[in-house]
Amino acid sequence: MSTFYALGKYTAQGFQGFCKDPKSDRAQAARTAAEAVGAKLVSYTGLRGPYDFLAVFEGTFAQGAGIKMATEASGALCDIAVCEAININEVAENAAKIAGAYKGPGK
Repeated sequence: MSTFYALGKYTAQGFQGFCKDPKSDRAQAARTAAEAVGAKLVSYTGLRGPYDFLAVFEGTFAQGAGIKMATEASGALCDIAVCEAININEVAENAAKIAGAYKGPGK
């Protein structure tokens, strides 16, 4: 299982829903979406800034992509960026192995 960070925005339709029900529990909605595909919601936080929320969940990329697809298709959310947590040192070790052997075009 990997950890994913989903940053997203509400659409006008989503904000209209908040105006109708300002106490809507979006963490529970995110939990329901995650559990529907076997993933686990770790946390959900509303944000002020270029994104409206951050959802952290554990699962597979396919589960995260499914959550993104279904929630954006609902019309309430848009521009969801799903980022996977990585071990940067492991990535750097692989890059170091490639760096000496890789030849760019024309070299």
